[in-house]
Amino acid sequence: MADIVDPATRSRMMAGIRGKNTRPELLIRSALHRAGFRFRLHVARLPGSPDIVLPKYKAVLFVHGCFWHRHVGCRYASTPATRPEFWADKFKANTDRDRRNYRQLLDAGWRVFTIWECGIRHEPEALIEELIVLIKARDRAGRALPRRPSRPG
Repeated sequence: MADIVDPATRSRMMAGIRGKNTRPELLIRSALHRAGFRFRLHVARLPGSPDIVLPKYKAVLFVHGCFWHRHVGCRYASTPATRPEFWADKFKANTDRDRRNYRQLLDAGWRVFTIWECGIRHEPEALIEELIVLIKARDRAGRALPRRPSRPG
């Protein structure tokens, strides 16, 4: 299947994708701040430079895009038809790095939460409420927040 846009347009579109301060990340940060949480952003000394670090709760949050971080079973985790070997290698490197960072953070005593883009898209209020409860919980189990059902269409 051929791309629906020309290579120059696709290149420009891909170059515009940010790794920090994305809309989903800003939404989560805003909600946490309104709820009274104070946090640090993109702490480079921690494995994976987590998007949000809550030192008081010994918790870190990654706000992952479903496409780049391969959210299993998510309709947003599609694979481009062009250059399949490149994309397979790219996605494998991303997921391997995510797993390595997750393990290193857990080993260092951090609670690790992964927030998926699709959950923020479809049910942000419920996801944020659940996130706040989990952050305040005093257990040491890091969790991925459950993926909310994708709406058809």
